[in-house]
Amino acid sequence: MSPAADVLRTADAVVAGIDVATAAVRVLCADAGGRILAEGRAPLPQPVRGTGGRSEQDARSWWPATAAALRQATAALPGGGREVIAVAVSATSGTLVLATSEGEPVGPALMYDDRRSADLNAKAQELGAARWRALGLSVGPTASLGKLVSCAGRAQPGQLVLHTPDLIGRLLTGHQVALDWSHALKTGYDPQVGEWATEIFDAFDVPSALLPAVQAPGTPIGTVSASAASETGLPVGCEVRLGMTDGCAGQIATGAVHPGQFVGVLGTTYVLKGVTRELVTDPAGALYSHRHPDGWWLPGGASNTGGEALATVDPARLPDLDAAAGARGPASCLAYPLRREGERFPFVSGEARGFTAGAPQDEADEHRAALEGVAFLERLALERVQALGIEVHGPLHAAGGGSRSALWSRIRATVLHRPLRIADRAETAFGAALLAAAGTLHPDLSASAAAMTGPGRLVDPVPAEQAAIDESYQRFVAELRARGWLGLG
Repeated sequence: MSPAADVLRTADAVVAGIDVATAAVRVLCADAGGRILAEGRAPLPQPVRGTGGRSEQDARSWWPATAAALRQATAALPGGGREVIAVAVSATSGTLVLATSEGEPVGPALMYDDRRSADLNAKAQELGAARWRALGLSVGPTASLGKLVSCAGRAQPGQLVLHTPDLIGRLLTGHQVALDWSHALKTGYDPQVGEWATEIFDAFDVPSALLPAVQAPGTPIGTVSASAASETGLPVGCEVRLGMTDGCAGQIATGAVHPGQFVGVLGTTYVLKGVTRELVTDPAGALYSHRHPDGWWLPGGASNTGGEALATVDPARLPDLDAAAGARGPASCLAYPLRREGERFPFVSGEARGFTAGAPQDEADEHRAALEGVAFLERLALERVQALGIEVHGPLHAAGGGSRSALWSRIRATVLHRPLRIADRAETAFGAALLAAAGTLHPDLSASAAAMTGPGRLVDPVPAEQAAIDESYQRFVAELRARGWLGLG
């Protein structure tokens, strides 16, 4: 336990998690048992997107919104915020801003999806090919590495390039802070070796002073200053701890923190994330890994299909369609409900396109086929990670809006031959709160996850539908192979 925890830990002690997302800042305050005692929210301006891949946001809005969300949350606590002993910050991965040494932005932030540094990122991929291959990572067009190089070329003496969490951390503590290795990954930090890819930054003439110190998520980096306390309602001396990217924090929030545990996040797209003891690389590039706070690894991949399968369906009709599809049983046809061009996980193919094999008998049959198609992609994803030698244990933790559908959850469990554990709170801010609790309210992350995430809700496979579902899955895989998108082995 930290000194702050030794002094301040009481039955009323609370931690706060901050999620600086694209549209708003969200704050959750939780106790040692994971009960949410207070929440706060403040909007952020919409990013400005334009030609050439431009995507910017006014970074001067981040701190006022964070302070406002914290004030709202702390004011709702019985002690007015005095019971908050630690706070951690999570944010979108790959958003950077040029700032003064005091943490004042001097221009707009380059958002996670800004593509104007694509050429720099392509060059960085070439320069560090051996390093990225060993890490199982590729430098994509929107990677923050190229954005840092671009910002460095404009930086004046004394200016810094800050990620969202180290800007907020600086303003909470009043001094320069380290960056966690999760947010640093796509900026060119090598968590396997424990160093920045300096050979790449040297080639681009990026001063080493622009590269922050990097530490593990959950590491204490300072305490809340008097100035920040007056703006946020947090107590002076409250510990500030490093968070993780929004995706990683969301994974932790489900309780999937031990090797062999995986979570399937069914939102607009489908994302599979898990925990391994050792780094596992994927030759196809469909899977890449963040580093776990305890030194393990967090492999994950994101599909281009998911909840978008239902994009053309009126949300008000979904309950009736689910009821009809559930009553009719397994679909008579196959669907790969891909509404974009190309697939990136569990296989990589720029040629992949959505398809329906066979004619649906009615609307309920068509709806059921779409739900099954996404579940088939999920099974294929789990088989992909297992083919790489990764063990998957126990129920699949489940999160995302799609997990609220009882029918879809039953279909997924049946397709996977394993129960789904629907997480109680799979929110980024809650994951940040678990990181704040690790070492304060609880000895470590495993203990905070065990105590705070709750049992969730188990959904079991449907034995009566197993044979028909398995037959459809094999036909689905055969269709993908016939189109040349999957290997023939």
